[in-house]
Amino acid sequence: MRSFPRYGPLWTRAFWAFSRRAESRDFIRSASTTIPKINFAEIDAKWRRKWEENALASSSPSSKGAKKEYVLPMFPYPSGSLHLGHLRVYTIADVLARFKQMQGSHVIHAMGWDAFGLPAENAAIERGVDPSEWTKQNIIKMREQLTAMNGSWDWQREFATCDPYFYKHTQRLFLLLYENGLAYQANAVVNYDPVDKTVLANEQVDANGLSWRSGAKVEKKELKQWFLRITSFASQLYQDLDLLAANGWPSRVLAQQRHWLGPSKGHILRFDLALSENLRSDSAATEIKVFTTRIDTLRGVKFIGLSLQHPIVRELAVHDAKLREFITDAATFAPDSKDGYLLPGLTVKYPFLSPSGNAPDLPVYAVPYVSADYGTGAVMGVPAHDTRDHAFWRKHYGNEELQSVIAPVPREGERPEFPTLKPGTNNHDVPYTGRGLVQLPGEDASIHEKQLNFDQSITLKRMGELHDSSPHMENATFWRIRDWLISRQRYWGTPIPIIHCADCGPVPVLASDLPVELPKLSSSQLGGGNPLDDIHDWVNVSCPQCDRPAKRETDTMDTFMDSSWYFFRFADPHNSELPISPKAADAALPVDMYIGGVEHAILHLLYARFIAKFIHSKTALWPSGGDRNDEDGNQVLGHGEPFRRLITQEMVHGKTFTHPTTGRFLKSEEVDLSDPSKPTLKSTGETPTVSFQKMSKSKYNGVDPMLTIDEYGADVTRAHMLFQAPVDEVLEWDDHSIVGVERWFYRIWRLVHSLNFTEEELSIWLNNNDEQPHVANAKSSAASDSSLSKEEVQRFQRLRDEGDLYEQRAICLVTKTLQTNVTSLNTIVSDLIKYTNELVAHQIAFEKANLPGRKYNVLLKAALSRQVSTLCRLLAPVAPAFAEECMGVLQQGFKTRVTFKDGVFAPGIDDTGSVIQAWPEYDRAQLERLEKSLAGSKCTVQVNGKVKFAVQLNLGVQEKRDGLVDLVVEKLKQTEEGMSLLGKGFKGEGDAIRGKKVCRIVVVKGGQLVNFVVEK
Repeated sequence: MRSFPRYGPLWTRAFWAFSRRAESRDFIRSASTTIPKINFAEIDAKWRRKWEENALASSSPSSKGAKKEYVLPMFPYPSGSLHLGHLRVYTIADVLARFKQMQGSHVIHAMGWDAFGLPAENAAIERGVDPSEWTKQNIIKMREQLTAMNGSWDWQREFATCDPYFYKHTQRLFLLLYENGLAYQANAVVNYDPVDKTVLANEQVDANGLSWRSGAKVEKKELKQWFLRITSFASQLYQDLDLLAANGWPSRVLAQQRHWLGPSKGHILRFDLALSENLRSDSAATEIKVFTTRIDTLRGVKFIGLSLQHPIVRELAVHDAKLREFITDAATFAPDSKDGYLLPGLTVKYPFLSPSGNAPDLPVYAVPYVSADYGTGAVMGVPAHDTRDHAFWRKHYGNEELQSVIAPVPREGERPEFPTLKPGTNNHDVPYTGRGLVQLPGEDASIHEKQLNFDQSITLKRMGELHDSSPHMENATFWRIRDWLISRQRYWGTPIPIIHCADCGPVPVLASDLPVELPKLSSSQLGGGNPLDDIHDWVNVSCPQCDRPAKRETDTMDTFMDSSWYFFRFADPHNSELPISPKAADAALPVDMYIGGVEHAILHLLYARFIAKFIHSKTALWPSGGDRNDEDGNQVLGHGEPFRRLITQEMVHGKTFTHPTTGRFLKSEEVDLSDPSKPTLKSTGETPTVSFQKMSKSKYNGVDPMLTIDEYGADVTRAHMLFQAPVDEVLEWDDHSIVGVERWFYRIWRLVHSLNFTEEELSIWLNNNDEQPHVANAKSSAASDSSLSKEEVQRFQRLRDEGDLYEQRAICLVTKTLQTNVTSLNTIVSDLIKYTNELVAHQIAFEKANLPGRKYNVLLKAALSRQVSTLCRLLAPVAPAFAEECMGVLQQGFKTRVTFKDGVFAPGIDDTGSVIQAWPEYDRAQLERLEKSLAGSKCTVQVNGKVKFAVQLNLGVQEKRDGLVDLVVEKLKQTEEGMSLLGKGFKGEGDAIRGKKVCRIVVVKGGQLVNFVVEK
């Protein structure tokens, strides 16, 4: 249990209210000091310029043997403007990259552009421009925006997927897949988007049969298409999900990948086919292969269902006009339709003989709900034990009775019931879909399905007497995933490097002729499908094998092909010969932290894993496949998995106003926000309904992050973005509360300006320390100084230790979050705000103490300067420019008598500038000592806000908030006062105090106060 909520509007408001009270005290104290106003925009520009001058905007100086850290956010489509979702993911990634830089790692933190695809082509058509020019202009704009957010991108690694220099290697990867038999062309019934006029993969069609991009109703068409044989890697992709789980991948993502891969273990049954003499068909088929995962239900089979694309259905449709009409009409059926077409003259035999020695014929239907992409495209209909089959049976056979053949296991001493299903009887027309006992021939004979030996020679014979043409059975495993369809009938994509020759068939383009570049087209040539078919000078070529006239492939690749390997290219972006050199791949891959939206959990991540495994196992480009040994010599990750750790952030929702009676979405100009907490309609004075919803133009709730950056600065915006919600939860954007972060920055600003040392103070400082003050603990001979009383010595030591405790605790909490609990980055901001307030209060405390002799006050001030520099370093990943500027102020306060060590973001700057030092490390032994030495601090115990008593508690070192409530309760019970209040049996929330239920236990200030909220 955490000691405070991860986030929430009430907690946030209370937090800022507390901060404002502390700020007002600080302001009164500092009123006499002249402090320059902060110009965040100027600070941002100043430090971006310095970072650029030092050519270290993305990676720290790489010393020999430095640990590699590849921190990568999913690269964006260059739409022309950043939205808040972009700002969130790139802020998270930049914070993590800068943290790793400060730890001394060699960081790869690159940025590029996912620039091909339908949105760019459609936008170019609407505007009458070349999609390449439109894309380039957007890239320029977005690069400026990404720089303006103080991102530490390594622009030397930048590329766009629409650049021939990049897609040359996408084409090379396609040819490697083709050479290994993993790229092939085949006729297939495909999903066709009539609006975008292109084919879609199954993954790009939603549950309602709509296109994921255009929203159009998807049509079925038979076309010749290019596929990648991802099914060849299905088992590896599925098994290695356990490896990813061990590396902390989100369980939600793993569940979605498992579901999409979808292994189904079952059996194939081969039913002999019977055709009537008058049936017209060109089919040579003699059997129907049915896949089932419920062989135990075989005795209940009543019909066979074939998909509309099944070869037998297609062959019969040639001579059956009604069947052709049914197939056409099926495109308009509801997804849960139970329509079917009885295939006349076509039957199979029921597998078991009846008591009279007969085996009835089973009808065969063409059924829309049977998928051609799963199993064999044929199912056995068991209406007594499948909800969908039951609905189908009732639609076509009305009230005909159905006999159950599976029953739940009864309680001991009771007999199993195999009811007859018949409409109109109470609860007797509901199919039993569970597992249990299988009915066998003979009176009251049954066997548990787990006792069936799934071997044909045993299973079928145990289930009943077989006839001569009973089905053959074999074990089988099918996967839900289908081969990846990459053909797209549009212009703006990577050309497929294949030439079609009438004599030689499909022929790969020679590697020396790559890239196959897209021809330049005018805007009038775009639209209406694929214009490449009509560019004769580009299409007509000579066959690379026989030199006879041939034609280029005019389909282009799905843009997921580009994003399936781009992370390899960042590691070796200037290699003109190979997609990546083996040396570069082994040095950089896998990506250590991959950050992006959870909406990419299936498509992109699955395709990227497939291509990475292919590159590792079938080419020489990634020999190690990411295999590594940990400190104990144990191998970790590997197996060609491209992403060691996945961090998925949720969406950003915008504040949305709707009319209180009509529900109409309101524009911002229709709402009076002079008091943001009490919005009203300008026209009527009514209070609108306020909610947070996914941002869209139709809801008028979009927010331009650049406007926020222009007003408040990049660093304030970044900190606000992080603070509003945990990474893995929806962020409800409220720009009115950003002033809280701004006020916090002003507190830090006043704090660093207050630490201005005179020459006399510097001399005292330096003469009483063996080391420079920015790295030294404030050493003192106070204990042996006869000028101080015993009480004054204790006061000095306690003040010194309190400051050190605040520092060590802050380092511990922030470091732990960045290393192990990235989804709670919001707590970094709250921890640093708390640390800031502690330092301000600490400064007031030691100034009030007014110890005799100037030396001890100077030493406490020197220790505070170190603690404030630690605050700046902890803040640096979140607010890099502001932290740099604050360190510069501290440097000036030392009159250049004290110099800082080389830093990370801007090393080598002269004394007029500042630097950021390496990441501070906490000393666990010191932290434990300080916690114990200061354990005399009282814990105030309240019930419903009323103080009951204060008691001394030793809570030890609290690196995590989780479990703090339980620890405080346990420690309280070890005291006389706590036992009197709580009692021996009290465990936590839900238990009672003196007869009243405890609804909530709130622990604040690390255990200095606990409030038991009880029922009144």
